[in-house]
Amino acid sequence: MGIQKKYLTKEQALQKLKQYCAYQERSHSEVVQKLWDLGVRKAEHDDIIAALIEDDYLNEERFAVQYAGGKFRMKDWGKKKIYYALKEKQVSTYCINKALQSIPEEDYLKTLRQLAEKKYNALKGEQYMVRHKKTMDYLLQKGYEPELVGSVLKSLKAES
Repeated sequence: MGIQKKYLTKEQALQKLKQYCAYQERSHSEVVQKLWDLGVRKAEHDDIIAALIEDDYLNEERFAVQYAGGKFRMKDWGKKKIYYALKEKQVSTYCINKALQSIPEEDYLKTLRQLAEKKYNALKGEQYMVRHKKTMDYLLQKGYEPELVGSVLKSLKAES
């Protein structure tokens, strides 16, 4: 005899998801995944998501802005890396652009500069070309735009 999967009522599922969304901002795709994990019938997904949006538990733009700000402040991610991470979470291009615009340009360039100096100085023993390449690779991997990385490295070279 197989295990009978217990289905939640729509109200129970909505309650669980309200808590899930209240705990931290979520993307729509995370909420859909949670609905599947809870065993909620596909037919009820749209109604539940609509209710969460209506009650302001789910807001894709707010999620994107918070996510971008967090990854930038806590992990020093560049805009390209944030862009692809939000794309992976199936966030709309409109919301991704809003999120990237919410990162203050001055802070962004200052962080890039600090990361570049720190990495460059950590490679003091290396030959110039190796030092330059490793610093560049590091910053690109962090998701900073190649043209910004290039100009920061140029200014570092001029100073040293």
